[in-house]
Parts: sequence; structure tokens; C-alpha cells
Amino acid sequence: MKPFTSALGLAMLAALAGCGGDGPSQPGVVTPVKPPPFVPEPPVIPPPVTPPEPPLTPLQEIEKYMQRCADAPPDSPRPGTIDDEKRFLRAWLGETYLWYRELPALDLTTFGATVDYFNAMKTPLLTPSGKPKDQFHFSYTEERWAELSRGGQTGYGITWLRNSADGLRDWRIAAVEPGSPAAVAGLRRGDRLLTVDGSDFAGTTDATAVATLNAALFPVVAGKSHRLGVRRDDSGTFEVELLSTKLAIAPVQNTTVLQTAAGPVGYMTFGAHVAAAEAPLTAAFAALRDAGVKDLVLDLRYNGGGLLSIASKVAYMVAGPRVAGMTFEQTLANDKTKPNKPILFPATTALPTLDLRRVYVLAGPGTCSASESIVNGLRGADIDVHLVGGQTCGKPYAFIPATNCGRTYFAIQYQGVNHKGFGDYAEGFAPTCAAADDLRHRLGSADETLLRTALHLRSAGTCPVSAGLRAGARAPALVPVREAGSEIAIDDRR
Repeated sequence: MKPFTSALGLAMLAALAGCGGDGPSQPGVVTPVKPPPFVPEPPVIPPPVTPPEPPLTPLQEIEKYMQRCADAPPDSPRPGTIDDEKRFLRAWLGETYLWYRELPALDLTTFGATVDYFNAMKTPLLTPSGKPKDQFHFSYTEERWAELSRGGQTGYGITWLRNSADGLRDWRIAAVEPGSPAAVAGLRRGDRLLTVDGSDFAGTTDATAVATLNAALFPVVAGKSHRLGVRRDDSGTFEVELLSTKLAIAPVQNTTVLQTAAGPVGYMTFGAHVAAAEAPLTAAFAALRDAGVKDLVLDLRYNGGGLLSIASKVAYMVAGPRVAGMTFEQTLANDKTKPNKPILFPATTALPTLDLRRVYVLAGPGTCSASESIVNGLRGADIDVHLVGGQTCGKPYAFIPATNCGRTYFAIQYQGVNHKGFGDYAEGFAPTCAAADDLRHRLGSADETLLRTALHLRSAGTCPVSAGLRAGARAPALVPVREAGSEIAIDDRR
């Protein structure tokens, strides 16, 4: 076939051959558009991301909120809020509380006062008998705790007992401090309280009136005058006017030697495990040692506790070198806390000792904490401890107090066990011989029921079985009226 050579075909080929030049456009010719130079877009740079701060450890949280106080002065370097004070408590309890796993999950913003939040932050569980597992959760102002630590008291020098029966307001005087306003006014053990500034003590129920009664019975400042009406069994009723004063309560009293057919027996009233007790305790044990006593009746019925270091020394002075270096008490903490070294019976010749293999302890519901540690510690070292009176309070626990923003807090941090590993006495120690507290006789009198019972147990080897003792043992217990800090065992090691 012949190639296509028509005139039209030749013209199209010529036109196509002329395309693509840079000259001026010509009619009927397509001129391409030159694109602009390529300019890349700037890269998108994301804003910097601040990594989240790691959560604070409990110890860091304690440090962060410690002493950040709501009432700090405006120029304070560490100003704070009430919620900061609560955050400190939450961190401190979460780290040191013995039962920290049982702490309730509380919204701290729902508590107006720091102390209210603290009071609620404890285990809600109960003991097998139905008592609160934690009965010893409390706080004081820093100033008040300092006074109690010194063994001081603002008041009249009266130790009160209350009847433990529900709905019965019946208070008796257990002891009167020698030289105190109460002693000068002639009050004595066994007197029953009837009126306070003319108001009926037993029958007053109005909350405001009850607060007035408490303010008169427990004055917080010296120089306040109040009238107390009392009844005495052998002389009827009478009224005294008392002026409150600051007192230093003697922790050791009534040290005496009782002569018996089986040899001399020592007796002393020991009231509080405060640091100031060491010197009079040492003097009392030295006097009993020098008198050649064969046995000791240690009266702890109103002793609510205190320093474990003092308790260990008392126990050592009872038992002597045979227990030196043994564990008096090992304080067991939670699993977050580094274990403590045990508190040992001191191995020293500086303390006088009686070198006894047995001791008689007068006890009751007011015998608590460090006093119970004496019982448990001696038993762990195979010393026979005979309890005479009533069931002890049941507190095998100890604290290291924490002060923050002017208040000192006490939360259970340790359970104490003896040399044999025993410390399970949250229900208290049962008496060897049950007997009711006898307010008709002075403490240290051989006719006083608890002391007389102990002497009978020592001589006969059995408990007396008189109807009076049996009836007394069934009566509601008389419980000391005192502040929570009087029922405390303090592990004072740092």
C-alpha cells in the first residue's frame, strides 16, 4: 500500500515539527507554561512534651507536707493548708501504722478539722470479744503532751475512779497526791463525788452542763477555784473548795516493808513510766534490797504505761542478773518498716536488784501498756508473775509520737512480744486471784483487799475464797478516769 502523502497530512506534520519553541506564540500553536520553582513546606515541629513527674514515695510525701500548717504566718517559708496537714497524716499513717492495709479510704476534703480526719483514720476492725481493734488512737496539743511527758498535771492532785457500769455516773477518789490542794482540803481515798460547784454530778445530762462539770474537774490552767461536794462513808457529806495548780506527780509512792511469818515482803505503788521515775525507782529498790525482802508486791493497778525503757529497768530490778541481756520486749512493726533491735533487760551493775524468781502484781483495768509489758517481759524470762485484782486493759502496742503543726499524734506502730515471742494479749491478762479494788483502806495497808489477797496467796499458795472477794470480783470494775496519754507505751529509741 502506498504511504499516506496527501497535502493535509504534510501540513499537519509541518505544524507539529514547529511546536515546543520559546518564541512568541503563534496563532494555532500551544505554548507550555513554565511552573514556579519548587519551595518545600517547612516541617511541622510538635510542641515540647513535659514528661509527667513520677509519683512521690510515701517518705517524700511525708517530707513534702510536714509542717505545712494552716496557721503558718504570712511570711512562712512553708505555708500550708488544713488539707496539707491531712495529707501529712495520710502519708505518715500509710507508712508507719501497724495495720496500714486496714486504713479506710477517706476523702480528706470532707473533714473540716485535721484532728477529726486523724480520729477516723484507723482500722475499723474488732477483736474476737467485740472491742475495737484499735482503742488507742489519739492526739494532744504539743504543749499538753510536753506536760504529760514530764509527769506533770494541772489540777487538784486527785486520781479518780469511775464505775464501768453503763449509764451510771459514780466517781470515787482512788488516790490523793501528798501536799496537793486535795490533800490540804482533807480529801482522801474512797470519797464519792456528789456535786461540782453546786450542780448534781450524777444526774446532770445537758451537754453544756456536762462540759461545765468537766472544765471544773479537769482545769487546764492554774489558779481556778471550784467547789466539790463529796460523801465519806464514815462521816457523811461535806464540801471543799479547791484551787487548781501545776503539780509534779510522784511516780513512786508508799514504799514499805511488811513483816510476815515467811520473811519481809516489799511493797511499792508505781504510778507512771515517765523518765522522772527512774531515780525514785532506783532508790526504792535499793531500800527494799537493803531490807532483805524475800518477795515483792508491785502495785500497778493505776499505772497506764509510758516509756518501755523504764519498764525494762523495773523488770530487771525485780529479777536481777539472771535475765540480763535477754529480750525484754521486741517491738514488731509493719512490713514497710525496718525491724528494731530488741529492748533488752539491761546488763548493768548500776541498778539495785532483788534477784526474785517470782513477783506479785496488783492489777486491774487501769493496768495498761508498759505495765503489761513488765508482766509479759518477766514471764518471757521464766519469772513467775502472779496477778491479783482484775483483768488488765489489753494493750500489747507501742508508739513513737509524731508532732506536726502544734499537735502530737499517736498511732499504733508496734506490737510487743517477749523473749519467747508472745504478745497476744489484746484482751488483757487475767488475774491469778480475782479481787475488787478496796477503797476503804489506804494503799500499802496490809488490810487493803488486793494487798491482803497477795499476801494470802504468797503464804498459802491459794486464792482466798471469802464471799466478799467473790462478790467484789463480780461487781462492775472501777476504771481510772484519765487522759488517753496515760495509757501508752512509748518506744523511746531513736
